[in-house]
Order: sequence, then C-alpha cells, then structure tokens
Amino acid sequence: MSKTIKNSFYNKITFEKLLAAHKRASFGKKSKKEVILFEIDLETNIIRMMEELKNGTYQFGKYREFKVYEPKERIIRSLPYRYRIIHQWYIEEFIKPYFCRRFINDTYACLEEKGTHRAVKSIQQKMRFMKRRYPKYYVLKCDIKKYFYTIDKRILFNILKKKIKDVKLLEFSQKILNDGELKGIPIGNFTSQYFANIYLNELDHFVKEQLRIKNYIRYMDDFIFLLPTKEEAKKTLSQVRQFLLKNLNLSLNSKSKYFPNHFGIDFCGYRIYETHILLRKRFKKKINKSIKVWSMLKRNNKFYFKKFLMSLNSYRGHALHSNSYHYMQKIEKTINKIKMVNIILF
Repeated sequence: MSKTIKNSFYNKITFEKLLAAHKRASFGKKSKKEVILFEIDLETNIIRMMEELKNGTYQFGKYREFKVYEPKERIIRSLPYRYRIIHQWYIEEFIKPYFCRRFINDTYACLEEKGTHRAVKSIQQKMRFMKRRYPKYYVLKCDIKKYFYTIDKRILFNILKKKIKDVKLLEFSQKILNDGELKGIPIGNFTSQYFANIYLNELDHFVKEQLRIKNYIRYMDDFIFLLPTKEEAKKTLSQVRQFLLKNLNLSLNSKSKYFPNHFGIDFCGYRIYETHILLRKRFKKKINKSIKVWSMLKRNNKFYFKKFLMSLNSYRGHALHSNSYHYMQKIEKTINKIKMVNIILF
C-alpha cells in the first residue's frame, strides 16, 4: 500500500462499500426510527449518496446538540443517520488503512483490539518493569485542557494533508471539518475519535522518537510517563508542554503533574499499582447511586429488570478487571437484601 492517498476517492464510491458502511453504522440501532426510515428505501438512498459524492454536491446536515453528565458534563453533537453512514465510509476506506498504521503501539483509545482494559494491563506491566529497575520511580500524568473543544482545525487539516494527496478527498475532508464551529471537533462524531487520535499521534512520535521515552502510554488525551527520577519527570513535563503549545496549539490542564510511584496511577477507571488494581472511588459512588435508584423503582413498581441487568453486567464487567472480590460480594448482598433478584456477581 502507498504511503500517501492518491487518486482513490472516486474508486471508493461503490454501492457495496456504502452498504457495508450502513451495516456498521446501524449495528445495535436497527430499532431506531431514522434507521428504519433509511432502510425502507435502502437502495435508492445509497445510490443517491453515491451520485452526490461523485458530482461533489454532497453536504452534511445540521448537528443536534444535547448534554451528558457522566462522567462529567459535556456537549454532544450528533448528525442525522444518513451522514453517519458517510463518516463510517470515510474512516473505513481512508483513515484506517493509511493513518492508523502510523499509530504507536502504546495508544489505546477507540481502536480495534485495544481499549481501556488493555491500556490498564499495559501500564501495569510497564510499572512492574520500572519497579524492578528503579524501586522508587516517578509517574508523570498529563491531560489536555478541554481537548476536543480546542483542537485547531487548521493544524489538523495540515496533518491530514501530509498523507492525503488526492485533491477530491482533501476537499471532502475539509467538508467534514467545516461543522460550523471555528475551533474544536464534535464529541459524538465517529470521525472525531479518529481525528483526535491523529492529532495527538504527533505527540506520540515526538515522545518516542525525540525524547526516546519507552515507558509511555496514551488513552485519547490522557497520557502517562514512567520516569526514573523527579528531575526527569519535571523536565519531560516542560518539554511536552512546549511541544503541545508550539506544534498543536494545546495546553495541559491543572491536573497534569508528577508524583512518586507508591501513590499508584488513576487511569482508565482504575487505581493501578504494581501488585494490584483497585476500582476508583467514583465508580463505587456510581454503583451505590444506581442501587438507590433501583431500590426506589422497585418500591414504586417501576423496576425494569432487563435494563437493571444490563447496567449490573456493565458494572460487573468493569469490576472483574480489578482486585475487588470482597467489595463486589458486599454489593451482591446489598442487592439481594432489597430483593431485586438473587444474583451472583463473582
């Protein structure tokens, strides 16, 4: 495969590829009204998209905005369904084959065969390696200030231009980026998670190739360095801060700091140590809050077992990756005590 994308935009506009994009976009959403309406006249809708892409008249619709409050308050911007199909097609045909190949092994967010649990396992392995060599080492934990909202689209477009030499594809990429906002990319777009990874891939290569730091890991805009001394941690923090500001127009938030390894690392929903992994306090508060809600619904005869079971399995799946047997046994007793259902968590 060529290192750059040349003269391939029109070749990728086929019925089969757009149909495959629709199947990916609709996975788990078959009962949604907009998916049902699209599938009523599936062939016509896909052919119309093909024609608009080929003749350059394709335009993205208006975003719908709403807020989510877990784990923190964020504004989510979502496109109507037919436009999400095009995002799927764009990512699968152009971004994954050409850009994801350049990602380092130690980035884990929104990538196939990666994710939070692999990130946690990897950072613990690196911690154990450091502990064998340096009984007292330092952790540098960094986080970008309002990352998705502050990504500079001009810089992002220039990064894309390094790989994309196809004029039509560049024009189409520009359409995706022109979402009505001067700065930032929408949380909620399928393209955004890949653009966000591409943007900080610049940092990843700076860390690995110029700073030559081996024990580094990134999950989206949270990244961690394991360093032998406090002085090296302090120096690395300064170098990273300068690189981000100069090259990506980004700032670290106030939570970015370095500390001795014995404090453990708060990362991807867990508190990680060389010897064990604990659940975060925020997770425990969340599950305790859910139990109160379930109990209230039970008392008012509004308890929906299927929804309860889905939430419970989600909590259980998260807890299974930690050393939390006794805590989850306690949760099991609490749930059974209020007579929701007899369950076995572990």
